[in-house]
Parts: sequence; C-alpha cells; structure tokens
Amino acid sequence: MRFRHLLPLIGALFSLYIIWGSTYFVIRIGVESWPPLMMAGIRFLTAGVLLMAFLLLRGHRLPPLRPLLNAALIGLLLLAVGNGAVTVAEHQNVPSGIAAVVVATVPLFTLCFSRLFGIRTRKLEWLGIAIGLVGIILLNSGGNLSGNPWAAVLIMIGSMSWAFGSVYGSRIELPSGMMAGAIEMLAAGIVLLMASALTGEKLTAMPDLSGFLAVGYLALFGSIIAINAYMYLIRNVSPAVATSYAYVNPVVAVLLGTGFAGEVLSTIEWLALGVIVFAVVLVTLGKYLLPAKPIVTRCEVEKP
Repeated sequence: MRFRHLLPLIGALFSLYIIWGSTYFVIRIGVESWPPLMMAGIRFLTAGVLLMAFLLLRGHRLPPLRPLLNAALIGLLLLAVGNGAVTVAEHQNVPSGIAAVVVATVPLFTLCFSRLFGIRTRKLEWLGIAIGLVGIILLNSGGNLSGNPWAAVLIMIGSMSWAFGSVYGSRIELPSGMMAGAIEMLAAGIVLLMASALTGEKLTAMPDLSGFLAVGYLALFGSIIAINAYMYLIRNVSPAVATSYAYVNPVVAVLLGTGFAGEVLSTIEWLALGVIVFAVVLVTLGKYLLPAKPIVTRCEVEKP
C-alpha cells in the first residue's frame, strides 16, 4: 500500500484511538463548568449545525422524510441516550477512565441485540460475553462505582442504547455519507437541550475557558472528525480493524484520567479493565473471523 493511501488510514485510526479515547477525559473537564445535559446538547447541536451547513453549501440536499426520521432516531439512541448518559454520570463524579471501561462493553451488548435480528451467537462469543460480565461485576465492586450505583446503571443504560442503535441502524434506510451524521447530531442536540430545560438545569456562573474549550473540542474533534473517520474506516478496512477502538479507547481514557486528572483506580478496577478489554477482543475476533450464519427457520407449506 502506497504511503498516500496509508496516510488517511493512519489518520482515521488516530482519530478513533486517541480522539475518541480522550473525549471521556475532556467531558470530565467540561462538566466542571457546564450542566451535563446542557453541555452535551450544545456539543451535538454545534457539531450538527456546522456539518449540515458544510454539506448544504457543497450542494447536498436533505434526504426524504423516512431516512431523515430514521437518522434522527439513531441520533437519539446513540448520542442523546448513549453519550448523554456518560456525560451525566461523569458529572456525578464517576472517573472518566471508569466510564470508558463500562462503555467498552458496547460490543458485548451489540452481540446480544444481534440475536434479535437472526444472527446466531457462537460459543466463542458467548464466552466473551461471560468474561465481560465478570469484568463488569469486578468493576462495580472496585470502589468508584460501588458508592454510586445509579451512575453505574446510567452508563450501562447508555451502553445498551448505543449497542441497540448500532444494530438497528445497520438494518434501516439512512441518508448517505455525512448527511446521516449531521442529522443524528442535530436531533441529539435538540433533545438533550430540551431535557436540560425540563430537568431545570441552569448555569450558575459563566463557564471558564477550559469549559468552552472542552465543548469546542468535543464538537469538532470528538463529533465531526471522529465520527467521519469511523465512517471512512467502515468503507475501507475490515470490520475488525474499524471496531478495534472498543478496546483501545478505555486504555487511553484510563491513562489520561490517572495521568492528568488525578483519578485513582483500585487493584480490582485495573483487573476489571483487563478482563473487559480481553472480553471485547474475544467477541470482536469471534464475530469477524468466525462469522455466524443467519438463523433459517423452516417454513411449513400450507396444505390446500
């Protein structure tokens, strides 16, 4: 492969590994200045407006109503619920590294939801799910989550919502290219800001510079660049490579949290990190190197 072809691949992987991995740390910085739902809403609304304006100026048109509504629904599942739950949990003092480790279970939930659409789960994948559950149990007994069970439940709900949205989104008609991402972010931003208003969130003081920089970083790098990098990888590399961020992100997030935010993980939580990452690797290999066949049911022929 020539270097000019390899360079976009390296850039896309860097975006997923480092940028997406760093968003947990940046969210932690942001929620020190912003109410969580408000910050997440501003992040996605800003990213959606910028991306939509870019696309419209380049001559793209809005999609038909059904794909548009489908994209909005996926935006609610992935971004509003999935990412919004993580943002709220970090506002409740869940360490960013711990949040990333819990979110790393998304491929495990994705595998479970795939059963609803006729994809058989292999023994190797069930083993990965079982190991992942052990990791979750260890993580919840490690200290940072054991004292805040509601935050743990919140992140798990967000992870399940992201997983279901990923599976469902691959089976419905969505707008092509970056238009899908723009609509998803716009829908998520609007819903999150509505939720912020309904829950009574208010700014008690003007956010400091780090708060504004956090929102800008999350909107530009964590949303527009990283999401489109992921779409590039899906089109140009194997699924195993494209989804490898799932077991790199928590490592990056933990290193940033412990190195720069003073977060402390117990021995059990470090063990849980290793167990969950191993489980995700196992599930990823089982899913793509040993693909399962759709379940075929025998149809009875009606007698005349």
